[in-house]
Amino acid sequence: MRATSSVIVGRDAEIRLLDEALESVTRGAGRAVFLVGEAGIGKSRLAGESTLRAYDRDMPVLRGRATSTGLVVPFRPLVEALSSRFRAAGAPDDPELQPYRPALAGLVPEWRAGAVAPGYAISLVELAEALLRLLAVLGRERGCVILLEDLHDSDTETIAVVEYVVDNVAELPVLLVGTLRPDPGPALDLALAAELRNTASLRELGPLDEAAVRDMAAACLDVGPGEVPPDAQRHLSQWAGGNPYLVEVLLADLLDTGRLSRAEGGWQLAEHDEATVPTGAVRSWARRLARLDEPVRELLLVAATLGGRFSVGALRAVTGLDDRALFAHLRSASEVGIIGPDGAAHDHYTFRHVLTADALRASLPPAEQAALARRAASAIEDSAVELCGDQKQLVATLRLAAGDKVAASRQFAEVGRQMLDAGASGSAAMLLERARGLAADEERDEVTVQLAIAQAESGRLDEAAALLDDLPPAPAGSRAAEERAQAHTQVAWVATMAEQPAQARRRIRAARALLGADPRPEQEAALAVVEGHLALLPEQDGRGEGRGPVGWGGEDGRERLEEAERSARRAALTAEQRGRPVVACQAWQLLAMLSRERGFDEADACLERMLAVAEEHRLAVYRAEALVRLGTNAFMRTGEATRLETARTAAHELGSLALLQSVDGLLAMQSVLGGRWERARGIVERLVEASARLQNLSTHRYLLLVDATLAAHQGRPREQERALLRFRRAGGQESMLVPLQRGLCQAVGALMGEDRVRAKAELDAALAWEREHPSFFYLSGRYGLGPLLRILDGEDGGREAHREALASPGGQLAWNRMFLGMADAVLRGRDGDPDGARRAVERAGRAAAVFPQAWHLALRLTAEAALADSWGEPVAWLRTAEEYFHEAGVSPVAGACRAVLRQAGVSVPQRRGGRERIPAGLRTAGVTPREYEVFVLLAERPGNQQIAQSLCISPRTVEKHMASLMIKTGAADRSALCALSAECADS
Repeated sequence: MRATSSVIVGRDAEIRLLDEALESVTRGAGRAVFLVGEAGIGKSRLAGESTLRAYDRDMPVLRGRATSTGLVVPFRPLVEALSSRFRAAGAPDDPELQPYRPALAGLVPEWRAGAVAPGYAISLVELAEALLRLLAVLGRERGCVILLEDLHDSDTETIAVVEYVVDNVAELPVLLVGTLRPDPGPALDLALAAELRNTASLRELGPLDEAAVRDMAAACLDVGPGEVPPDAQRHLSQWAGGNPYLVEVLLADLLDTGRLSRAEGGWQLAEHDEATVPTGAVRSWARRLARLDEPVRELLLVAATLGGRFSVGALRAVTGLDDRALFAHLRSASEVGIIGPDGAAHDHYTFRHVLTADALRASLPPAEQAALARRAASAIEDSAVELCGDQKQLVATLRLAAGDKVAASRQFAEVGRQMLDAGASGSAAMLLERARGLAADEERDEVTVQLAIAQAESGRLDEAAALLDDLPPAPAGSRAAEERAQAHTQVAWVATMAEQPAQARRRIRAARALLGADPRPEQEAALAVVEGHLALLPEQDGRGEGRGPVGWGGEDGRERLEEAERSARRAALTAEQRGRPVVACQAWQLLAMLSRERGFDEADACLERMLAVAEEHRLAVYRAEALVRLGTNAFMRTGEATRLETARTAAHELGSLALLQSVDGLLAMQSVLGGRWERARGIVERLVEASARLQNLSTHRYLLLVDATLAAHQGRPREQERALLRFRRAGGQESMLVPLQRGLCQAVGALMGEDRVRAKAELDAALAWEREHPSFFYLSGRYGLGPLLRILDGEDGGREAHREALASPGGQLAWNRMFLGMADAVLRGRDGDPDGARRAVERAGRAAAVFPQAWHLALRLTAEAALADSWGEPVAWLRTAEEYFHEAGVSPVAGACRAVLRQAGVSVPQRRGGRERIPAGLRTAGVTPREYEVFVLLAERPGNQQIAQSLCISPRTVEKHMASLMIKTGAADRSALCALSAECADS
């Protein structure tokens, strides 16, 4: 009989925890649970029990396991988990998953064909976010469970994805259950850190006590606990150490040898002189093997040498058996419960427990183990013209078991390099680290260089730098020096993209020292491109504030950027001639940025060249980048988003979530400028947290700025400040976005509150920042709104600022043309040219066709000058602006329009609408629309004079409204009324 227990014993607390987690998931509150324990302690059985209970609740269950063979297979547990679900149920076709299908294509075979453009490697965080969205869709109705077993054997990519899911699962209907051994490593670090952060529960499974061992034996023997012979119970308790697997193994040995048998009076244990020691598991398996037919025994020993999971092909190659004999022996081994088919792969088998394979190998003397491993490695190498990555790893493992460290190192290094080329940098680093430890002295440095690149690509820049710095000296210009210089250059590029300028500069200096005074043109091109991109990064001063490249504000800084542009142009041409298309694309991308200040035509020409190179060499990433930047330029020039939408399609086809988020952020800002508030808000709400999870920092900051700008343009100062606080916390104050923050957001927000003094102060701050930093944003007010306000206020430098803006590329952008056109109209009207002023307004209106809110603001600002100088149609403009801002709920601007009309002697009807904007409680209390306008402003605790100015009413009228509000709301005093206003604003 087979000695397996049909019930779980001694794990009541753990089962309660899993039941609570399942119940929580059904309510939409996600959980993560890690079960930690030694091999055989019952982790998988307990996790399996949780999946059965999930099935009872009709929950989708996804189950995967890491390989126990020592092979590094990126994402194997995740692939197996998704396959376990979709093999039977089919892949979901929910529209919500459409943007994530390219990222998931590596895990879901059904989505693989043509899903990701060639040459693009999905980032780990993109994949993790996509998996999170998939699990959320699967669990939408009843919740879902994903079970990942043996995480201690997982690749680093899987661990990174699991960590992301654990940290973000709390608000999703998903239960993640992971099992692992308590061995030091990334998996245990993840579980312990997650428990410390309260993002996961961790339960360490200890050994069973004697009572539980007795109950387990009773379940195996199908009798009551009192019917287990006491001697048998003591035997199992003594030698199994409370390990459920060993209990079953030792019990099976007792049954197979006949020591434990059923008699008329029940089960009895016969006397036996041999003392079974804790290595009795090994002896038990040796005895069980001895009772099998010799061919089956030989096959199992070979299988154990191949690992806990093995392929039929490898087994055939090593044993030399034909299919008929091979499968007959596999069936025999399956029937006695030693192995079984692997559900994740039709041509693989697994041992029932990983300890089984260990015990079988240990049953052989060391010399015989090594000889068998050597024979297996040679057979597998001879079985194919070219081995795949998994086969090479298996051969490396076998060579190591046979004692040939150098051969194992070469195989591990070769597979590591292949994985690095494929974008699996974490797994590549694991294999290259293993290869480095085994390499011969003369080969170790070369492996170290590759390992450093893998560590950098994995985001471990400090480790990469340490590896490169620890290498022994190499003669300048030698082959070794050139390989190291290339590695330093690649690490410098990664550091630049990660906004770590100090590290990038150290790598560049090291690369130049290795290349000597006369590097080859393609080497110089690669370095020049990194240095050029590095020149654009803001540096940090002692207070952590961005201050840009040293000396940017003076001639030295200007000369350095001009030299960077000349170097980038040489690099682009050289890279194209020398067959380095990636460097060429990077150079053209840099040139497009640097040439913007001479005009967008030149910038677009650089991007078109970048696009042509990318398409010629099938560089999908750079093709999409070029399209996005061309779309951005088109949007800035015309205000239209047609080409941005085309770029979005390219980003989606590429499968890049990060690039897709970047495009959507630009579309959100375009929607803000176009007055499409709901669309902008929808994009921000959908992506702001997702971009943070994706570690897409630049886009995350931009989305936070879009959120603040949206609030500012709607005249909602408290929402604006909250959004700006998040923007600052995300590092926005040290980013290149400061001019937009000051000019496009805060200055316009001040104008929405009719605070022109503050608006000009914000514009001046933006201008001061731009004078000290390289800036390539042209919507900061410097080239449009700023000159208009200076001219309206009659400042001496207004005309000069207007001329400079008109002559700059920024003055050609549609948003700026609108304000500059109105400034031109004011100047012409002031100079006695009403016809010229009228034509200027018409030109500005054509530029403003897609910017309704900004156009009405321009009309409101310009109308006073038109009234003063008797030109244009200021009354009609004011009426139009008043109607727009009243409907938009921007009371200060609407009130200012009414006040100017009254000053002009024009009859202005009272606005009694707007009751729908008053909260129900205040409406019931009888608060009028005008009183509510006063009430809203009280959240900022202004004085009566400030309220009067904002609403264009007298302070005496404000006092009357205040008195009425205190009576109607029951507020004891002004302070209580202000607190109530703030409370309503927050809600």
